[in-house]
Amino acid sequence: MSTERDRTTRYKEGSLTLSGTVMLGTGVMIGAGIFALTGQMAEMTGALFPLAFLAAAVIVSFSSYSYVKISNAYPSAGGIGMYLYKAYGDHLPTAFNALLMYFSMVIAQSFLARTFGSYTMQLFGGDDSGLMVPVLGVSLILVAFLINLLGNRMIQGVASLIGVLKIGGILIIGLVGVWLADSLAVDFSSTGEAGVAGNFLGATALGILAFKGFTTIANSGSEVKDPHRNVGRAIVISIAACVVIYTLVGFAVASNLSLSEIIDSRDYSLAAAARPALGEYGVWFTVAIAMMATAGGILASIFAVSRMLAMLTEMNLVPHSHFGMPGSIQKHTLVYTVVLGLILTAFFDLSRIAALGIIFYLFMDIALHWGVLRYLRKDVKASIWVPGTAIILDLTALGGFVWVKLNSDPFVIGVAVVTMIVIAVAAQLFLTSSARKKAVDDENTHADHH
Repeated sequence: MSTERDRTTRYKEGSLTLSGTVMLGTGVMIGAGIFALTGQMAEMTGALFPLAFLAAAVIVSFSSYSYVKISNAYPSAGGIGMYLYKAYGDHLPTAFNALLMYFSMVIAQSFLARTFGSYTMQLFGGDDSGLMVPVLGVSLILVAFLINLLGNRMIQGVASLIGVLKIGGILIIGLVGVWLADSLAVDFSSTGEAGVAGNFLGATALGILAFKGFTTIANSGSEVKDPHRNVGRAIVISIAACVVIYTLVGFAVASNLSLSEIIDSRDYSLAAAARPALGEYGVWFTVAIAMMATAGGILASIFAVSRMLAMLTEMNLVPHSHFGMPGSIQKHTLVYTVVLGLILTAFFDLSRIAALGIIFYLFMDIALHWGVLRYLRKDVKASIWVPGTAIILDLTALGGFVWVKLNSDPFVIGVAVVTMIVIAVAAQLFLTSSARKKAVDDENTHADHH
């Protein structure tokens, strides 16, 4: 087989332990979500934002059920791509929804990079020029890219170390912040102009973005030791850990800052909350933890997202070109993922990009639950009511979020609709193309010869 036709992915089965897998999942979740989304959620729903985090946790808990059931039955490095394939086959729903998930994860990756830059610049009095935040974000992605090139053992080691340090650090921030707060009586009446049900649901949708990193675990399924047991266990452990941490930190922030202060410091709210509780040393400590958290998140995200795209390519659901690069497709998709993340980090308004990310994710999530209900329920031994409830909750959160954006920023909804149409049309054109038919025929012939 020629180099140009080498579409083979290469994974090391059993190279990720349960603890390492949990750290990868929490590495993505405990990043931009808690550090940067707090201010955005407070802006939407006022002082109710800690409850919005809890509501998001409830929704994600129901959603995780389908992923656990499918991962136990079909562990795969392609994760969600393979899950969708099991439900819908090699047809448009699989390609379309898998690409939505891919772009959602790249968007989250870029949001992490921006968050890293925003917190780092607090050590230097902020970024009045607006240039250093994207520069630092781009630099972080490049470093994470180099570490990913070194292999799973290095990724797991670095992610595990960062994971332990940042979880311990965030717990200290939350516990000390709550302990030193003047009062734990968060003023839930101060919901401001955003205190309606639709805005609470919109904030809840953003909160889901802070939890959806558990899908990173699903995308690494074939590389996990004893994947039929450990993928599901890692998902449950990661979500449970984040529920505790997010709730604690949310109340710490709400107890130390007024609503206006939280909104004003939306890109670095934890650092701002540390100042009244712990002084400048607290700010430095919080910034250091934020830098580690977002760095670990980037590392884990690039690892998982590139593998998902590799699997989609191997499944002939998306086109692929080597562009003269040596090595396996796994290395190529790593490059493509990093390049796209660099572009988003350098040039785009990531508050809008984050909105696109949650819309794409919720559409995909609904499709996956429907696939479980409609096609896989008996095969994966799933109940009816849990995925059904997950669909209802997803639709409710998505509806609230879209309603908020239609009133505050209709442009982003237009971009989301147009982008999804483009993805659907492009995916359908590729699926029905002669190039794809030839690639499938070539692989079938190759398989027959073996």
